[in-house]
Amino acid sequence: MSQAERFASLLREFERVGVDPNTISAGLAVSHDDTLRALAALPDGAGPAAFLRQLRAITTHGASVGEKDTSHETGV
Repeated sequence: MSQAERFASLLREFERVGVDPNTISAGLAVSHDDTLRALAALPDGAGPAAFLRQLRAITTHGASVGEKDTSHETGV
């Protein structure tokens, strides 16, 4: 995957999750793969707080792609 394709992929995922990439500097200190893993684990519109929570979980606890962030779900 070219650098341009990787960047476009990240932008699409940020948009899908509802994160403004212009306001997220935390992604600069983590790998592309970890960032995509965090985004992939989130539902559409999860928002920046959910993204940062998931990114933190992946980078500090090694969460896998299959571990969805359910902290925003109400269980209704």
